[in-house]
Amino acid sequence: MRKLVIIPTYNEKENISAMISKVFSLPEPFDMLVIDDGSPDGTAAIVRERQREFPDRLHLIERKGKLGLGTAYLAGFRWGLEQGYDYLCEMDCDFSHNPDDLVRLYHAAAEGYDVVVGSRYVQGVNVVNWPMGRLLMSYFASMYVRLVTRMPLRDATAGFVCYSRRALETIDLDRIRMKGYGFQIEMKYTAWKLGMKLREVSIIFTERREGASKMSGGIFGEAFFGVLGLPLRRIRGRR
Repeated sequence: MRKLVIIPTYNEKENISAMISKVFSLPEPFDMLVIDDGSPDGTAAIVRERQREFPDRLHLIERKGKLGLGTAYLAGFRWGLEQGYDYLCEMDCDFSHNPDDLVRLYHAAAEGYDVVVGSRYVQGVNVVNWPMGRLLMSYFASMYVRLVTRMPLRDATAGFVCYSRRALETIDLDRIRMKGYGFQIEMKYTAWKLGMKLREVSIIFTERREGASKMSGGIFGEAFFGVLGLPLRRIRGRR
C-alpha cells in the first residue's frame, strides 16, 4: 500500500529538514508532500535540496502567499489521489505530532477504518507544554463540536489524521468550505455523514519547540460559527 504524508509549511526552516529525515527513517515507508505557501525564510529551498537525496519520495508544491491550511490539504489530497496513493495522512511540521505515530495511524486505517484521528483527548488529556487557557479552549472546543454535530469523536479539531483513499474519493472536496482549523472539523464531519468508519488513536501532543505558532482568533472564529451550520447542511458525496 502506498502512503503519503502531507505537510503544509510556512516559515518552518527550523523543523523541515529534521522532519524529512524522521519520516523517511520510519519502519513503514511513507512518501512526503510538502506544500509551502511562499515561506520567506527559505523553507522550500531546504526541501528542494533534500529532494536530491529522496527524488522519488519527497515532493514539493510551492504556492504564492498564505492561502490557508484547508486549501493546502485539499491541494495535497487531490495530488495524492492523482498519484495513486492508498492512504493520505496530514500532520504538522513542528513535531507537535510525533512522526512515530504515523505508523500507528496507518495500521488502524489498514484494519478497515476510513478516517483515523490522532487524538489528544480519547484517553484523558494528552497535551504537553500548553498554557492552561489554550488547553481549556481546545478541550471545550471539541466538546462543543460533539454537542452541536453529534459526531462521535473526542478530538474533532485534531490535525493529525490518516484518510483512506475511499474516504477522499467519496468526499466532494470541492464542497469543503472552511479554510482554517474549521477545515479539520468539516472533513471529519463530512466523512462521518457519508458513512465512513472513524477511529481515534491516542497520541501525546507536544507544543512546538522551534518556530512560531500559526494560531489566531480568526481561525477559531471560523471554526466556531462554521460548526453551527454543519448540521443544517446537506452532505453529498462525489458523484
